This record gives sequence, structure tokens and C-alpha cells, in this order.
Amino acid sequence: MEWPGLYNYWIVIFLMMAGLYIVMARANLIKKMVGLSIFQVSVFVFYLTMGKVSGGTAPIVIDGDPVYSNPLPHVLILTAIVVGVATLALGLALIVRIKESYGTIEEDDIEKQETDA
Repeated sequence: MEWPGLYNYWIVIFLMMAGLYIVMARANLIKKMVGLSIFQVSVFVFYLTMGKVSGGTAPIVIDGDPVYSNPLPHVLILTAIVVGVATLALGLALIVRIKESYGTIEEDDIEKQETDA
């Protein structure tokens, strides 16, 4: 059996659906953060795939007529990675505070405690 071409897009679809499933199906807040991170990685891979120019080189002026790749997508992804790490750290810090307040990180147990109070 031969796989269809464009492997990067298949990887993006798989990672995106896996991340979305984890976020929607799991009640554990840590697992939800892992799902969001997987989803975020799929967006990174997609953006880098779209920014790739076949046969492109770094935008350094040389003799001849070379095909240049745009460095902007890579720079934007570096920025997005930094923002993603900061967001993940903030989310995990909030989960620690939730654990201290409610004694659990299960979404259903937290909702139950809120309705009982």
C-alpha cells in the first residue's frame, strides 16, 4: 500500500485531531494542557510546511537567479514557541493553585464542589 503524498499535512491532521480529542475527552486538567500543547505543535508544523519553498535558499544575495525562501514564517514560529511555553507555564501554575484550593485537578470533581457550595 502506498501512502498519498504530502506527508507533512497528514502529520498535521493527526496531531491536530489527537490534541483536540485529548482536550475534549479528558477531565484531568494536566492532560488538557498536554492536548493543547500537541494541538499547538500541529499548528507550528503546518505553518512551517506552508512556508517551505522547494529548492529555496537563505535570502543571501549571490550571483545568478536563485530561489529564496522567506525567513518570516520561521521567525514567527520561534516567537510562537516562546509564547506557547509561557502560556503552558501559566496554565500549569493555575492548575497548581486549583489543586491547592480544591484538592483535585479533575474537572468533574471541581464542578461538583462548586455546585455543592
